[in-house]
Amino acid sequence: MTSSNTRITMPESQQDDAATPAENPYQTTTENNEIHSGVGVLDKTVKILDALESGPATLGQLVAATGLARPTAHRLAIALERHRFVLRDQHGRFVLGSRFAELAAAAGEDRLLTAAGPILQTLLDRTGESAQIYRRQGDQRVCIAAVERASGLRDSIPVGAMLSMEAGSAAQILLAWEDSERLHQGLRHAKFTAAKLSAVRKRGWAESVNERDEGVCSISAPIRNASGQVIAAISISGPNGRMGVNPGRRYAPLVMAAGKYLTEALIKASAGR
Repeated sequence: MTSSNTRITMPESQQDDAATPAENPYQTTTENNEIHSGVGVLDKTVKILDALESGPATLGQLVAATGLARPTAHRLAIALERHRFVLRDQHGRFVLGSRFAELAAAAGEDRLLTAAGPILQTLLDRTGESAQIYRRQGDQRVCIAAVERASGLRDSIPVGAMLSMEAGSAAQILLAWEDSERLHQGLRHAKFTAAKLSAVRKRGWAESVNERDEGVCSISAPIRNASGQVIAAISISGPNGRMGVNPGRRYAPLVMAAGKYLTEALIKASAGR
């Protein structure tokens, strides 16, 4: 028999799965408007993902943002990493992973991916170079769609690949229209400058030569949503020897037209909801 003053506690792993009084099936929100499903570990996991939605975070930053105990935050972040819902950037920080893009494509609910296939193929046919679409995830960008040359030298980037936001024409596009704070942060370690991004905004396309990888160049243009926000970058990439030292002059109109087509497709899809 235990006395009335004795407090019995469960191990932390069991506490994660237990429904606390505030997490019962009949209570869905708290005073802080936090949603509780009644499954404690799920709610804690969602806190991790919500925190990463605003950008990369160290373990300490996750703890501060979520209010979770450090061991709990670490355990959940590592579990999410194993399932590719979370990845690490080049600085070891946690970022959202490529699994989300894969699930969106599989569910058929991503309007951009639905429209992207024929446009990427058209770009490949008209330019002879590999074509890709990238979205930003924290301090990295993920390839969400791609087509490649059937033969010869090519810049092979598979769907789901995570690339740096510090180099490459797609990185320039995804950063150029950000707010001033994120723009300043993104330029800290970038191989391109603020002046270059200013030029990107004026002309509507970006070019990189030997910026991401030696011997590789690329051209990118923005894809926007119905609100005019840049949500993705469409690109072609290939070897310098075939695309030339000034590939933008030759290929930018084609890449910009592809980006404009996908933007219009997204606007039409949004209006038709």
